[in-house]
Amino acid sequence: MRYQAHVYAYVFLVADPFPSFRGQAGTYPIDIAVAPPAPQARWKTALRIVWVIPAYVLAVALGYVLEIVAFLGFFVAVAAGRYPRGFRDLSAYTLRYQAQTFAYLLFLTDRYPSLAETAVVAMPANSSAAVDRT
Repeated sequence: MRYQAHVYAYVFLVADPFPSFRGQAGTYPIDIAVAPPAPQARWKTALRIVWVIPAYVLAVALGYVLEIVAFLGFFVAVAAGRYPRGFRDLSAYTLRYQAQTFAYLLFLTDRYPSLAETAVVAMPANSSAAVDRT
């Protein structure tokens, strides 16, 4: 999940450096934090495929938004010489929600994906990205 977030951040113009092939925590401007393994209730796990459908549909829709923003942002960046901060923030928000959804679907977390910004914490001052706590 972490490496996927790094690659998507690079492809969709959210982060600048090419990601390393290791996908280690703290090595890229956009990163996700995955909680350590914890027991999960069996009844919740059995129903997860059904419960994830609305979140997955929204994640796919946000994926289309991400593609459109990256496409338009590319031309704006070429014309203006910089990538607009609003485009980057919207793209990072979309990547965060997608990472939460896929982490929930792949049983990495028992927490349902959230649209709330409370799950985002600021990176150190020398970074311009956000961390997702899934």
